[in-house]
Amino acid sequence: MCALPFYLDAFWLRIGLFSMAAAIGAVGLGLLSGTAGQLSLGHAFFLAVGAYGYVWLAGEPGPGLPTAVAAVLAVLLAGAAGGLFSPVAGRVRGIYLGVATLALVFLGHHVLLTADSVTGGFNGRSVPPLELGGFSFSADSELTVLGVPFGAEERLWYLGIALFALTWFTARGLLRGRAGRALAALRDSETAAAVMGVDVSRHRSAAFVVSSMYAGLAGVLLALSFRRVVPDYFGLVLSVDYLAMIVIGGLGSVAGATAGAVFVTALPLLMTRYAAELPLVAAPGTTDGTVGPTEAARYLYGAAIVLILLFAPDGLHGLARRLRARLGTRRAAPPPMKAGPASPSPASTARAKEPTP
Repeated sequence: MCALPFYLDAFWLRIGLFSMAAAIGAVGLGLLSGTAGQLSLGHAFFLAVGAYGYVWLAGEPGPGLPTAVAAVLAVLLAGAAGGLFSPVAGRVRGIYLGVATLALVFLGHHVLLTADSVTGGFNGRSVPPLELGGFSFSADSELTVLGVPFGAEERLWYLGIALFALTWFTARGLLRGRAGRALAALRDSETAAAVMGVDVSRHRSAAFVVSSMYAGLAGVLLALSFRRVVPDYFGLVLSVDYLAMIVIGGLGSVAGATAGAVFVTALPLLMTRYAAELPLVAAPGTTDGTVGPTEAARYLYGAAIVLILLFAPDGLHGLARRLRARLGTRRAAPPPMKAGPASPSPASTARAKEPTP
């Protein structure tokens, strides 16, 4: 992955950046819905908190903080927003929690449109480039590495790898640790978990806060990749996309959430680029009544969700695990024995018993 910026153009690097940002948010939602068993439809709200929090904290109007400090505070701000909602998450579950989190999306979208001094209103705001130790993740200054010019996409690529690696290892450690086992016990049976000493309300709230912080980090990386944030992007459709990511990839799996994020994020971008070469797909901007690339992509991963639920309920990660196990079984199978002379049976070699006088 570190070598790809030397060979790929900006379009493919941009797809990779969007996919890494989506994977960070999908891992957080996977911890909440796949591991803790809490349905959330408000993930887009916490992505918006992270993205707009960074823009306001680092930009003008705003405090104008150093961008690195603003990025960290934006993640903490998303966690604080999740903490404010955690009492609801600690007491409500199932479809009721999903409806409650759905209200966050509509409330957040309304605030983004009306709070012009902070969010810029309908037109949004431009994103200040991140700077670390005097190094800017933008194309303002010229940088050439091994004869390859490094623009904003090439620089942000390595930032995305670092943030995704941090997300991967922290989430894997959480799942394999005591907290992950407690959340899995909550998902399977709250009564059994409470009997074993798990504080149900506290662990539910903690899962919501951690998931919100992952979403805030994904929002910061998305803002840096887009270079401009607008309210319409952080709507209900984005929350549904994240649910599709974890269902397609596999609930409760870090690798599965990553695979689902790459699939859902890259598919519409690829179909938009190659729309002229695909059958039954119209090029962007045409009005001839055919299906556009974005709608076609949604049809495809909607069909993928149906197929996954029917034939692979544990997602792409479970499917890959079964294939690896099957291939490993075939490799470990002993070779067939060659046919040889039949060995005498124990009955024929045993000495005949003499009759008792």
